[in-house]
Amino acid sequence: MTSPAPVAPPVPVGGPTLRQERRLVTAIPGPRSVELHARKSAAVARGVGITLPVYVQAAGGGVVLDVDGNTLIDFGSGIAVTGVGNAAPDVVEAVTAQVAQFTHTCFTITGYEGYVEVAELLNDLTPGEHEKRTALFNSGAEAVENAVKIARHYTGRQAVVAFDHAYHGRTNLTMALTAKSMPYKSGFGPFAPEVYRSALSYPFRDGGLPGPEAARRAISQIEKQIGASNVAALVIEPIQGEGGFIVPAPGFLEALADWSRAQGVVFIVDEVQTGFARTGALFASEHEGVVPDLIVTAKGIAGGLPLSAVTGRAEIMDSAHVGGLGGTYGGNPIACAAAVATIRSYQNDGLIERARQIETVLRRGLESLQASDARIGDVRGRGAMMAIELVDPSTAEPDPALTARVSALAHAQGVILLTCGTYGNVIRFLPPLTISDDLLLDGLAVVRDALAAS
Repeated sequence: MTSPAPVAPPVPVGGPTLRQERRLVTAIPGPRSVELHARKSAAVARGVGITLPVYVQAAGGGVVLDVDGNTLIDFGSGIAVTGVGNAAPDVVEAVTAQVAQFTHTCFTITGYEGYVEVAELLNDLTPGEHEKRTALFNSGAEAVENAVKIARHYTGRQAVVAFDHAYHGRTNLTMALTAKSMPYKSGFGPFAPEVYRSALSYPFRDGGLPGPEAARRAISQIEKQIGASNVAALVIEPIQGEGGFIVPAPGFLEALADWSRAQGVVFIVDEVQTGFARTGALFASEHEGVVPDLIVTAKGIAGGLPLSAVTGRAEIMDSAHVGGLGGTYGGNPIACAAAVATIRSYQNDGLIERARQIETVLRRGLESLQASDARIGDVRGRGAMMAIELVDPSTAEPDPALTARVSALAHAQGVILLTCGTYGNVIRFLPPLTISDDLLLDGLAVVRDALAAS
């Protein structure tokens, strides 16, 4: 008699149905993850690194379930992507329905409503009451590059100014805009020309220089070294991401925006990481009352599907000739369906307020740690975008080695923790907005213990 074929165990369903707790059943990484990582090393280019080599089978709420059955606290959100939570039910439903209809036509060949609906939402929700237009792309870097392209076409100028510690992407132009060499730029040049850099407001490291004074310093540098009449655009993150979660002093962004307007320079705000409720406002620009000429969004826009956008003043966006903007996959219909559901969730599910609540929990916990550990030089951020900067307490010099130790210990205890900063000494906290307070507190306790052991 033939034995019945073995039945594979059911694959866990992701989303909020996952049990919301940290639970380790193996070492991190576990044996199945180790096996998959060996396959990765043999099949995937070495330059594609993995911060924490666990391999995922499901995720949702504030946790990630790996292939060994370990449940990890998610303090990364795929680098600020899954703000509405992984496998959010409304997103899953919208994507499933769209897949059943059609997966692709190329919007620049035959259009579809989803692209138009995303554009309408962004035109309505981004800062400013002026008439706007939107173009959709695939990644944050692609959107930044197109924003610069549009600004150059509109102004007839070439120079573009970015800022110290900036990160804008990995394409050739956005590598030029990015400040940090390793791992983003080293050995990959030459880079796009006519890209310049000016001084950022960095309160922890510039003696608390007031924002307007820091802006005057930056503007003076631009005027003397480049010349205002040559500048097509300023490109800036309202809170820097990879650069170290640096929050400029109040008034810095506003002064730059005012100068740009007076000089006919396009003011581009890169909200790839800060956008979509992440900072306790729908867009971080709102905290400073700044209205960008062009705003770049991606990451949190579509619940994990690849989509990005440039939204801005109609006269600037419409200056490019027909056929000058686009791309085969830009505004893919599945990603657009996900984006509509995701944006509606930010609007209707209390996620902006939830980001503020997360800040309260994280800030209280991190400032308590700082009070007892002088190696935490600074606690900063907004909403669910918080960070600590680790330093030598006697000199305030960056301490990347300590940062690496703390991160590694947290990983081993089941907390997905990301580092950043030009000096590699910043730990960032980017949980999904769907995370519970219990998970936040448990994750903070792991970080506390990791600091104590380091």
